[in-house]
Amino acid sequence: MAKKKVVIYECQHCGFQSSKWLGKCSNCNAWDSFLELKDEHIQAFGTTPLDVKITPITEIKDEEYIRFSSCESEFDIVLGGGIVLGGLYLVGGSPGVGKSTLLLKISSNLAKNNKSVLYVSGEESASQIRMRAERLDALDDNLYLLNEIKLEDIISAIKANQNKFSMLVIDSIQTIYSEKISSSAGSVSQVREVTFELMRLAKSLQICIFIIGHITKDGSIAGPRILEHMVDCVLYFEGDSSRELRFLRGFKNRFGNTSEVGIFEMKRNGLVGAKEASKMFFASKGASPGSALSVVLEGSRALVLEVQALVSDCAYGMPKRSSTGFDSNRLNMILALLERKLEIPLNRYDVFINVTGGIKIVETSADLAIVAAIISSFRNRVISNSSVFIGEVSLVGDIRDVPNIEQRLKEAQSLGIDKAILPKKPQNSTIKCFEVCEVTKIVDWM
Repeated sequence: MAKKKVVIYECQHCGFQSSKWLGKCSNCNAWDSFLELKDEHIQAFGTTPLDVKITPITEIKDEEYIRFSSCESEFDIVLGGGIVLGGLYLVGGSPGVGKSTLLLKISSNLAKNNKSVLYVSGEESASQIRMRAERLDALDDNLYLLNEIKLEDIISAIKANQNKFSMLVIDSIQTIYSEKISSSAGSVSQVREVTFELMRLAKSLQICIFIIGHITKDGSIAGPRILEHMVDCVLYFEGDSSRELRFLRGFKNRFGNTSEVGIFEMKRNGLVGAKEASKMFFASKGASPGSALSVVLEGSRALVLEVQALVSDCAYGMPKRSSTGFDSNRLNMILALLERKLEIPLNRYDVFINVTGGIKIVETSADLAIVAAIISSFRNRVISNSSVFIGEVSLVGDIRDVPNIEQRLKEAQSLGIDKAILPKKPQNSTIKCFEVCEVTKIVDWM
């Protein structure tokens, strides 16, 4: 009796597999996304290696990673100290944010330091890349270009020049395809196969590989979720294309922590690292109602930010709450707390919050500044621009301590600020000529 053929269908959006064709994927709700896998792919899923060596963990030798600088301090900070030989990096970001510009600049830096770099482009022509390189002052004999979208040809070109290239840039992973897979470039099967082969190439030849990935409308990197699991480091390049500031954040890093952030400026000659970052978010000016200063931590860097609030009469039946750069749910919590503890009738007013500079506050140290800005706007009273508010506000009205107060105060003092409103005075502080006002509860303070 003939063996019945096994049929497997795979969603090209999320990688979900089914034994029958489905019009709508039950995992990601995508329509008409299932394609039948070939026999060789199905057989590959079920293969099991015959010789598997199991080693006690005590016999495993420590592996020392070899790092080298990208010659861009902000980039090295996010990577954890530099680029690791044999590392596979994924860089994602919205269109036009500067992913290609950043990696071309890094490639040029390495090329000018006698490291050969291969830039593979499947989206732009060689002349277009040269035009960008001229604008970035990135022309160098050690920087090579390859216009190719077939994976096998790319690998053959690299192996033909074995031990020549120290770094490889793929722009972008959604344009590269492998002839082993019948589906189109950018599909789940293609992205998974191409990334796996690039991972093998990076580890076997000790080449650091940077992959540029497109993102979907919801902000995640296009392709299967396994793409982020296969690489060593996942970086997201964020920023409004209408602004000069760009932020590079690490969401996964096997060679370092993910708490650091790199800040760049987009100028005529390309992306450059932002020096004295706090001055970009804080500008000395006259004091005005509804404005308060706070100090937040982005990784190991302290930034002085201006928080703005506007409290106005409600023009319609339902009061409006809007926040830019601050969590809207936390804003609603703070407003409810002010109504209950201070008996301020904010339910009859519209409240708008804005964090200047385009940065998003993800920690709770700016809660006290938000409260101060709201009350300042409501009562039309000016807050001195030489004071900072640092502290977390709890639901019961307590003002709680936040970490690294000393570091925050040093950054504030460097910008000419000499007064701080804190939940707790720092012990044995080395900061001189700094007036500290200690508060513990919203009710006592106001």
